Amino acid sequence: MTTDWVTRPAARTWTCPPAPPEARAFHATLPGYHPTPLPELPALAEELGVGRLFVKDESDRLGLPAFKALGASWAIHRALAGRTGPPATLVTATDGNHGRAVAHVARLLGQHAHVFVPAGVSPEAVAAIAAEQARITEVPGPYDEAVRQAARAAEQPGALLIQDTAWPGYEQVPGWIVEGYSTLCAEVDDQVAAAGAGGPDLVVVPVGVGSLAQAVITHYRSRTGGRSPALLAVEPETAACVTTSLALGRPVTVATGETAMAGLNCGTPSSLAWPYLDEGLDAAITVSDAAGARAARDLAALGVHAGPCGAAPLAGLRAALAGPGRREALGLGPESVVVLLSTEGVAQLRT
Repeated sequence: MTTDWVTRPAARTWTCPPAPPEARAFHATLPGYHPTPLPELPALAEELGVGRLFVKDESDRLGLPAFKALGASWAIHRALAGRTGPPATLVTATDGNHGRAVAHVARLLGQHAHVFVPAGVSPEAVAAIAAEQARITEVPGPYDEAVRQAARAAEQPGALLIQDTAWPGYEQVPGWIVEGYSTLCAEVDDQVAAAGAGGPDLVVVPVGVGSLAQAVITHYRSRTGGRSPALLAVEPETAACVTTSLALGRPVTVATGETAMAGLNCGTPSSLAWPYLDEGLDAAITVSDAAGARAARDLAALGVHAGPCGAAPLAGLRAALAGPGRREALGLGPESVVVLLSTEGVAQLRT
C-alpha cells in the first residue's frame, strides 16, 4: 500500500517533553559555528498564497554542505565522553552527508571512521567521505542493507556505531543525534522572531528515516503557552516509508527505488522517530524527482542553492497546496508564516 498524502487532524494537540538544551551550547563551542541563514523569499510567498516564507539554508553547516554535522558532532561527543585508551573506530552507514559528518568529526578528534555506503551513492559523495580519511565499504544493496552491515561491523572491539536511525535495542546514539538537530530549530525560532514574523505557522521538513522530523516535532510539540505550527513531512514517491506507515497506522518497510533525493531514499522509519511521526505530524506527502528538480531550479533563481533533498520541502508544499482541502488541513491562510528546511546544498552529499 502506498499513498501520496496522509493527514493527522489531532497533531497540533499532541505534546511531548522538550529536548535537552545542552546540544546548542555545545555547538556554540565548535570552530566555525554560526547560525545558518534564513532568507525570506517574498516571490514564493506570493505564489503560494501565504503571508511570509522563509528557507533555512543548511548548505554550509560547520564547514560541510548539510545539517548532518549537528547530530553527528553531538552524538560523538556524548559517545566518547569519559572514554580512555586508543582511538575508537566510529562506524556508520550513509547515503553521503551523515557519513561525511561522522568521518569529519572523527578526523578532528583523532578517531577512526568506517563508513558503509549503499548502491547508488555518487562517486563524488564517496570521494568526499574518503577525503576525511575514512575507510569506505561499498555495499551492493540499498540503504537498509548498509545499515545492517555497519551494525555488524560495529560489534568488533574498539568500534562504536554512530547511526542516525534507530531500531529496538539501538536507540541511545540515534537519540543523541536527534538532540543535536534541535539546534537548527532553536535558530529558526530566533531568526523568524528577529524578522518580525512572530513564529512559523507551518514548518516543512524532508524525511528519510525521520530523525530530523523527530527533532522538529519535539521542538514544536513540547511548547507550552504558545502556538504550535503545522508540520508537513516530504519524502520521495519512490521511498514512501513514512506516508505508507502513517496510512497503515504502524511502521513498515517499503521497497525503495532510484531517486535524485538519495538522502531521503530510506525504506524503514526509525523506531525512535516513529511515535513522534505518528502523533506529531499534521501531514506527510510524497513528491517526484521532476517536482524536486523544478523546486531546486526555482530556489536557485532566488539565491538559495539547494540540493535535491533540500528542495523537497518546496516541492512538497506546492503539491500539498494543489490538492483539495489540503490548505485547510494545514491551517494556511493569506497571513501565514511558512518555514522550509533546506537540508543540503547543491553538492548533493547526502544523508
